[in-house]
Amino acid sequence: MRRWNGWGDDNFTMALPDQGHAFLADRIGTSPALPDVSLSTVCDSVPPSRLPADSDAAPLIDCSPEARVRHARGQSLADWLAMRSGNIGVFPDGVARPRNSRDVQKLLRFAKRHSLQLIPYGGGTSVAGHINPVKADNPVLTVDMSDMNRLTDLNRESQIATFGAGTPGPLVESQLRAHGYTLGHYPQSFELSTIGGWVASRSSGQQSLRYGRIEQLFAGGSIETLQGTWDLPTFPASSAGPDLREFILGSEGRLGLITEVKVRISRLPEQESFHVFFFPDWEQARTACRKLVQNRTQLSMLRLSNGAETETQLALAGHPRLIGLLESFLSLRGAGSGKCMMTFGLTGSRHQCKAAVKEVRQICSEYKGVYTGTRLGKKWAEKRFTMPYLREALWKMGYAVDTLETATDWDNVDNLLELIEKNLRDGLKDKNESTHVFTHLSHFYGQGCSIYTTYVFRVADTYEETLSRWRSLKNTTSELIVQNGGTISHQHGVGKDHAPFLPVEKGELGMLAIRSLCATFDPDALLNPKTLVE
Repeated sequence: MRRWNGWGDDNFTMALPDQGHAFLADRIGTSPALPDVSLSTVCDSVPPSRLPADSDAAPLIDCSPEARVRHARGQSLADWLAMRSGNIGVFPDGVARPRNSRDVQKLLRFAKRHSLQLIPYGGGTSVAGHINPVKADNPVLTVDMSDMNRLTDLNRESQIATFGAGTPGPLVESQLRAHGYTLGHYPQSFELSTIGGWVASRSSGQQSLRYGRIEQLFAGGSIETLQGTWDLPTFPASSAGPDLREFILGSEGRLGLITEVKVRISRLPEQESFHVFFFPDWEQARTACRKLVQNRTQLSMLRLSNGAETETQLALAGHPRLIGLLESFLSLRGAGSGKCMMTFGLTGSRHQCKAAVKEVRQICSEYKGVYTGTRLGKKWAEKRFTMPYLREALWKMGYAVDTLETATDWDNVDNLLELIEKNLRDGLKDKNESTHVFTHLSHFYGQGCSIYTTYVFRVADTYEETLSRWRSLKNTTSELIVQNGGTISHQHGVGKDHAPFLPVEKGELGMLAIRSLCATFDPDALLNPKTLVE
């Protein structure tokens, strides 16, 4: 069963090792956990549905309190606090579950007739407020695409696969693997997020160095709009004016509901492995990563943790005796205090992987990198999709945790990273509170890279004060990012939370173009209002 007020499967948990708790207590102190409200209590607070009766759409819609609660929020820290406290605010008036494009067309006609707001819902993993209803006079209908979850066509010659937009990551891969293919798109939300949601939010997978971001994988598809069906044909390339796929990529439900996604797939690789290097310091580690990417070394994945994240990961890993032996070994090799961990993936034929690891080891040795093989890499691969479950363990110990991400050019990486971390570290000093902050670079390009920062702070005495502290940290750091050469989002999208910061990035004319596009497809602003643009 899906956890109603947190991440993932209710039957799966991740415990925080004892030394992990001691590590955080030493840095930011301890705090009693805030009490959680029950699902039944929240269901009792759900107001009556305002949806009008409609014989055409009614069979598709569930107006039960529990369905409305489970679709009211996403997975941001603000959403977490709302669900845990029961102060959810606005609920959708109903949840529709279409089975095909015809059902979606019915729902759009229903919305148009009665001026309903329509919110598309994939896996509910948004951390930017995409799926949250806003207070309005109009009734709100959330459209859960999860029943449209099948591989409907596989063109082996062109290597194009067609999926229903509600297909979650594990089903995408299992249906392709049965035929010997992979999409290779692995965001950390892979377990729950959907292929339509990846397109709508311009998602990036952990192995994007090999397979590309979703914009490279998205070949075409179908979108049901208030103006009719919009089919995007597949071309390997085209110079016939603007690429209309780009209108849909990152559109976040403002133009229509994506129903069918055509993606470029690959043959399953012959082998795959994940490896770890440690470097004595950040400068040498970052320079080695930049050189690897700019040399176009054939990696599938690359991640670089700064000193604070490396220290945190080792502290939270458990197995203190083994970690102690590793620390001693690294110290003897010159990677002691301040060391940085680099994890990289090799995917392809045996010949490709053998050549790539040789090149990686040669380049990293120039920057005093210490190679530790694949053991830690295997541990990373085993836990790559389960780390969000740690939020539950931290919450029960009185800690709140959230992330911020951006991307910038190489010549600005160190400057922006330092500004982000300093703002978060100092952001609660007026409350006499400390924040534990750490960062990794998670996606790499010849031009620059993404910056992914995690911050942990003690919960306050009340939910209201905890939310206030989060808002201060989130908003001041977001403003700092866009004012200092960073995008407001590299992989999480804009949603409602990031919309106030988008104009700095897009400019006045760019925002006019985006609003004009939304008005063309949705003149009455019924589709996911306040998302992407306010």
